[in-house]
Formats: sequence, C-alpha cells, structure tokens
Amino acid sequence: PGVSLYSRKVLIEAKSPDILPDWLRFIKGVVDSEDLPLSISREKPQDTALVAKMKRALTRKVVSHLSNMMKKDTDKYKEEFYKEYSFFLKEGICQDFENQSALSKLLYFETNKGLDGEMTSLEEYVSRCPPEQKDIYYLFAPSRELALQSPYMEAFGEDGREVIFIYTAIDDFVMANLKAFEGRDLVSADRSGVGASESGGKSSDENKDGEGAKTEEGKDGDDGSSSPGLSTKEADEFCTWFKSTLDAKVSTCRTTSRLSSSPAVVTDAESGALRRMMRMVETSEGGTSTGGMPLPKQTVEINPRHEIVVGIDRIRKRDPVLARVLAEQVFDNCLVAAGLLDDGRSMLPRLNDLLLCVVKSSRPGDVGDGGGDV
Repeated sequence: PGVSLYSRKVLIEAKSPDILPDWLRFIKGVVDSEDLPLSISREKPQDTALVAKMKRALTRKVVSHLSNMMKKDTDKYKEEFYKEYSFFLKEGICQDFENQSALSKLLYFETNKGLDGEMTSLEEYVSRCPPEQKDIYYLFAPSRELALQSPYMEAFGEDGREVIFIYTAIDDFVMANLKAFEGRDLVSADRSGVGASESGGKSSDENKDGEGAKTEEGKDGDDGSSSPGLSTKEADEFCTWFKSTLDAKVSTCRTTSRLSSSPAVVTDAESGALRRMMRMVETSEGGTSTGGMPLPKQTVEINPRHEIVVGIDRIRKRDPVLARVLAEQVFDNCLVAAGLLDDGRSMLPRLNDLLLCVVKSSRPGDVGDGGGDV
C-alpha cells in the first residue's frame, strides 16, 4: 500500500504495509496519529494491537467511501473507478473475509438480460429475481457471444431466468469464494439440477416419463430434429453404453431435460474453476496450460431427443467402432463447452477421420456401412 504513517507530523514509516490490507495498495495518502506509541528508536509503532485496530477502521472507511460513490453517481463509479480498479475489489473478496459482504455490493457484471457492455450489480440482480428463485446463476465463458451460445444457457433461455456472465478466472474465483449473496446461493450454470426452472420446469427424472419418451415418427422436436427421441428404455441403455465406452473419462451418464439444441453437457465439474485458475497462473509464469493435473471423471447429461444421440444409438448396434469415435467426439465437445479441454488439438486426428468418413460416404456407389448416418 502507498500510505505513509506519521505521528505528530513526523514521518514514522513510508508506505507502511500495516496500515491498509494489500488489496487496497492502489490507495495513496498519509495517516497522522497524535497518540501513537512508538518504539525506542521511534522507527516503528509500539502498539501492534492499536495499529491493527487502525487498519480495520481505515479499511471500513475506504469501503464506505466507495459505496457512497457508487450510490451517488453510479455511471461515474462504473466508468471511471470500476473499470480501472475492479481487480483490487475482487482480490479483496478473496482475501478480506471481514469486509467480503460489503465488497460484494461494489461488483458489477454483465448478464444475459442486458446489452453488450451493460453492467449490473448483484443487488440489482436480486431485485429482479422472482420470489420463487432462490439462487443467483452465473456462467463462465471467454466472451459474451460464447456465453450466449453455450449449451448451459438453453434451459435459462426457455424460462427467462437471468444469468451473470463472467469472463476471467479471477471472476470465477470470486464466485467460488463469495458462495452466497443476501441469502441466495451463487450457483454455476454448469451444475446439475439448474435446468429445472424453480417456477415449475421439469426435472431430469420427469423427463424420462415425458419428453424423453419416443415421439411419433416425423414429429419435430425443439432441437429442430425430425427424428424420434429415444424411449426411456433406449435412453437408459444408451447411457449405460456411453459410460462403459468412455469408462476412463465418464463417472456417470444420465438423461436431462435442460437441453434443447445440444446433444450433451458435462455437469458438476468442480475442478473447472480450479483448472482455469491454474491455467492462468501457469501461463503467466511461462509454463504450459495443461498443468499436469489429470482431469477427473465427468458427469455427462445427454439429450435423448437430439438427432445426434438418436443417430449414435442406431449406429452403435451395427458399427461399434464408428459409434465409439462419435461418442468420444461428443464428450470432447462437452469439455470444450465447459472450458475443461486443455488442448483442442488433441481432437484433430479424430475430426479428420470423421471428415474422411463423411467424404467417402458421399461418393456415388461407395457408401460404407453406417456411413450415411454420420
């Protein structure tokens, strides 16, 4: 911190590290105390408890000043202060648990309800929540465009729930440390169970008896597919096959009703935020982004109505090798959507094989067995 300590207008310590917490290092100024006990050499304060009390008081005063600034002129706060110093506030949330609640009210984020670049606070988000919504949802993505296109947003687009967009690893870390705001839990959109709307949406189990059942031939689904969905029995068999085929990568495979235009997603990826933080640290230190941290087995949720899932289920019965390749590609697509794939180049050989299969199947008189289903 850039705050110097004085006693009776005499400099005691320049840029004292004990007056303000490290996350307030952007503050410049002086503190002059009339009755600060000093050591014999008069180079250090003698009463450390008094200095700690002074530190708490000054920190609260700075936070209070920022809060008043935000309330009096929100636009100026966002444009002039927040854009420049938001990183320090987020660092404070992760370090200063005593002031974490007050600091959380100073944060601003984009949401799916606002325009590009339009920021909203957590208090404003909560004020717009319907009474039945008990959680605050957020989604990590590299950009707003990718966030809006994410398969995790499909369930929220249908029922109109608002989702906070975060674009950096520090924001991800802030959400993990904050955990809750004004009695509402902060929940990542990639968690299982968030697809069921709190205002009456269907759960994954209900989907088995409803939308997961086989539809009439030729009936169009929400995903634009003209193929019938899998029946409950077929969906269960497909999940069992998918898990056994990718047993080294998948811990659980189940159906879901949260998806409309995507075939599958991975959920409950608790290592996601940690991996992104490690990737950021390693990259800044000049290392690789793989981290040497093995990816744990994932929970995969499939859309039994999607044409890709229906097609793979049909292919696996007559061409298990091709079906396995397709299953691996679907799984890697899920990892990409979740931000868990360290190096997308690992998919290139498989993608080339699939492209070659499509090209061969399109040759007149040279349609391979099962090639027309790819």
